[in-house]
Amino acid sequence: MQSGARTLSAGGGASICCLLLLWVTYSHLLREGQLAVGTCEIVMLNRDSSVPQRTVARQTARCACRRGQIAGTTRARPACVDVRIVKSRQWCEMGPCVEGELCGLLFNRSGWTCTKGSGRIKTVTPLPKEPS
Repeated sequence: MQSGARTLSAGGGASICCLLLLWVTYSHLLREGQLAVGTCEIVMLNRDSSVPQRTVARQTARCACRRGQIAGTTRARPACVDVRIVKSRQWCEMGPCVEGELCGLLFNRSGWTCTKGSGRIKTVTPLPKEPS
């Protein structure tokens, strides 16, 4: 009975050691400036509050999306979303608004609005991707 427990314990230790080695190797592969697959980061954020009661914010995000995904917005943060959502301009399917806000498409589907019960409205219009 004890030899079986020792074998099980040795096997568990080897598994943990193997997982640790894989994690260390993976973390070294993610060099500075590289994103993990399925993640996004904000690379530029500009705010203009020159008009009273109105703030215009422009942000640029960089994403490393999986095949079939594209950069989008989920819960008011950059995220990888299904490319079908962007192509069909069904923006609210991304879940772009934070909890407690209602999403609505603009009349020409050029973007969306997030509305709070207090009447505060955020309007978002994605810019077309610039050719590289």
